[in-house]
Amino acid sequence: MYDLIVIGGGPGGYMAAERAGRAGMKTLLFEKRELGGVCLNEGCIPSKTLLHSAKIYDYAKHGEAYGVKITGVSLDHAAVVTRKNRVVKKLVAGVKAEMKASGVTVVNGGAEIIGKNRVACGGEVYECGKLVIATGSEPIIPPIPGLNEGLESGFLVTNRECLDLAAIPEKFVVIGGGVIGLEMASYFNSAGSAVTVIEMLPHIAGQTDRDISKALMDIYAKKGIEFKLNSRVTAIEPGRVIYDGGEIAADKVLFSIGRKPVVGGFGLENTGVALNGGVIRTDAHMRTSVADIYAVGDVTGKYMLAHAAYREAEVAVNHMLGRKDVMRYEAVPSVIYTSPEVACVGETEESAGARGLDFRSVTVPMGFSGRYVAENAKPDGICKVLAEKRNGRVIGVHMLGGYASEIIIGACVMIEMEMTVSDVREVVFPHPSVSEIIREAVFKL
Repeated sequence: MYDLIVIGGGPGGYMAAERAGRAGMKTLLFEKRELGGVCLNEGCIPSKTLLHSAKIYDYAKHGEAYGVKITGVSLDHAAVVTRKNRVVKKLVAGVKAEMKASGVTVVNGGAEIIGKNRVACGGEVYECGKLVIATGSEPIIPPIPGLNEGLESGFLVTNRECLDLAAIPEKFVVIGGGVIGLEMASYFNSAGSAVTVIEMLPHIAGQTDRDISKALMDIYAKKGIEFKLNSRVTAIEPGRVIYDGGEIAADKVLFSIGRKPVVGGFGLENTGVALNGGVIRTDAHMRTSVADIYAVGDVTGKYMLAHAAYREAEVAVNHMLGRKDVMRYEAVPSVIYTSPEVACVGETEESAGARGLDFRSVTVPMGFSGRYVAENAKPDGICKVLAEKRNGRVIGVHMLGGYASEIIIGACVMIEMEMTVSDVREVVFPHPSVSEIIREAVFKL
C-alpha cells in the first residue's frame, strides 16, 4: 500500500515522485524504459548535446571572422554521439540517485491500472491512496503510403533513431518544420548534410511569432537549408520523398510532424477518467475528473514541454499535501535551440489579436546590443515585446539570437508578475549583456 503511485518516469513523473517522497509520502514510480523519459533519453538533453558540438564546429570553421584561423577542422559524428550517450547516462544516473534519496521505490516495467486505486505490474498488484498519470507522448504516425516500410528499413527515422545515426547522411530530409525538425535540421546542416525541410503550413516553427519564424527561416536558407512550405507528403519510397509539389531524393528522412499524448495501453479506461480530444482533462490543481487521480506532463496536452511538466507535478503534489497552489500557463516559455536560438513567452501578435487584446508591439534588431555585436560577426536576430495599451502590462517577449534561451527567464518573471513597461524601465540590466535588448525594446515602447 502506497500513499502515491506515479505511472511514467519522465520529467513530470519523476518530479512528482521526488516532491512527494521528500514530503514524506510513501511513493512508488513505474517506468517501462529509462528514467528521464523522452526528454532526457530521446529529446531535450541528447539533442542539445549534438547541437552544442555543431555550434563549436561552426565557430571553428568560421573563426577567421573573429581573428582566429583554424585549419583542418572536422566534426567527428561518431565521437559526438558517444559523448551524447555519456551525458545521457550520467543524467539518468542522477535521476535514479534522486529517487533513492527521496525514498521513492522505482519499478522498471509496464504498469496497468486495474482499478481506481490498484495497479498491476509483473504479476504483482500495488494499491495507493492517490495516483499520478505521467505517461507522456509519442510521435504521430499518419497513414502515409510507404511510411511504415520506411521505418522498418531504417530509411525513415523518428527523433529517437535520429540521435543515434551512425553517419552523417549526404541528403537529409526533414518532414515537419516544428521544434524537433528544425533542431535536427540545424545539426545536420552544420555537420555537412544537404538538408531539406518539408512543412505543410505556410511557415515554420509552429505557433512561434511570425516575424521570428520568418527571420529564422531566412537565416537557415542562407546556410543552405531548403524549405518546402505549404507542402504535404503523399508517399515515401526507398531513396525519395514524394510531396504534392514534387519529390526529393534522400539518404535519410526524419519524420517529426508532432506528438500525441499516450492515453492507451496502461488501463486508463478502468478508472473512468474523462478525456477531451484525446488528452486527459485536468483542472488548475492537475486533478482529473476522478477524485485522487492526477495527470501531469504531455498526457494533459497543454504544453508538451519538460519545464511545464515539472511545474504541473509540483502543483499536483502540493494539492495532495493541502498546500495552496495552482497551475498557470501565461508565462510558460518555449525555446528552439537552433543557432541562433529562438525563445518566446506570452502572447504573440497573432494570439493577442485572436483574443481581442488592444496592444502595442515593437521590434528591435539584436544589433542594438553592444555585446551581441561584439560576439557575432553577423549580428542578425531580433527582439519583439508586446504590451497592453490600457495599462502598459507586458504580455509577450520573443527573441531570435544567441543566449535567448538563458535570457527568456527574465521575460517570464515580467509576465508572471504582471509587470508594466514602466516597471521594467526601472530594472537595472547588466552592461554589456545581450539581455539589455529587452530594455532597448521596452524603451522603444
